[in-house]
Amino acid sequence: MDWDLPTPFVIDIDVERSSIDHYGHVNNAEYLRWVERASWAHSRALGLTLEDYRALNRGMVVHRHELDYLAPAFEGDRLQLSTWIVSCDGRLSLERRFQLRHVETSRTLLRAHTRFVCIDMESCRPKRMPPCFAEVYGGACVTADR
Repeated sequence: MDWDLPTPFVIDIDVERSSIDHYGHVNNAEYLRWVERASWAHSRALGLTLEDYRALNRGMVVHRHELDYLAPAFEGDRLQLSTWIVSCDGRLSLERRFQLRHVETSRTLLRAHTRFVCIDMESCRPKRMPPCFAEVYGGACVTADR
């Protein structure tokens, strides 16, 4: 696959009937669920789990999502969703980019961008990232040329 950025983290998606809306294609909310799934899978692969978040009383929560729907997906389609961390300030925020591609045609169906902020999980207020967040997420950053 020709990805927008180098060294993506990729998850495979097989479109199931439950993802299809009354228009006969994947519902737009499903794409957002896939973006969340890719984010968590990538964090786990980097060594940060929900259990780590809880132990540190810190979490990375969505501040803003931008999703550009470029083409529809249908039941039975095989897709790949890639993600990259494109910025991490080491203090409060990080940004991810996403690209969803159809496996057989290589067509890009979606591009997305999400900004996360670090919070204290008890108060739900912004709070500085623990050093391990800054190290892990900052170390995973790639350059966003597009």
